[in-house]
Amino acid sequence: MTQPPQPPPSDRRPDDPSPETRHLPVQYEPPTPTFEAAPAPQHGPPPGPYQPPVGGAYQPAQSLPLQALPTGPVLVTVGDISVEQFRIVTPAGVLPTQGTNWSAMDMSRTEEKIPAWAIILAIVFALACLLGLLFLLCKERKTTGFVQVTVQNGNRTHNTHVGVSSPRDVADTLARVNFARTICV
Repeated sequence: MTQPPQPPPSDRRPDDPSPETRHLPVQYEPPTPTFEAAPAPQHGPPPGPYQPPVGGAYQPAQSLPLQALPTGPVLVTVGDISVEQFRIVTPAGVLPTQGTNWSAMDMSRTEEKIPAWAIILAIVFALACLLGLLFLLCKERKTTGFVQVTVQNGNRTHNTHVGVSSPRDVADTLARVNFARTICV
């Protein structure tokens, strides 16, 4: 099988295909797109095995713009949550006070133990007289942990943990949450 002679490159016309592609089928070029109105979406289940979710198509949450909620002085703070008259400011965003739910859970614990100095004095004075055993009645209370506060409005939620070091701190945090609840009624 012999190759047909090829003309030199200068003798070829610019619109003449090269010998390698001369016998290949013509390739389809898609038409240039024109901008027309898109067809109206059809409602109902799509054709095929796909079924839409039960709750409907996903729709992102719509938050209220900040201009819709007037600012005011901070009435109470609970951890990193600030409560004003018409809005609640959290690191996760701004929530309206109307319809907001608050919950607080005490996750602290109080331990009671005999301090080391009382044990040493009880041993020393127990040898001298039995009155040294009265030092064992000394108790030391230590509170550790936090109060978990959750604020929720619609599908937006924010949690914060308020550290406590005494039962008085726990009572103060729970009182702040109760005051915020009265604002949000």
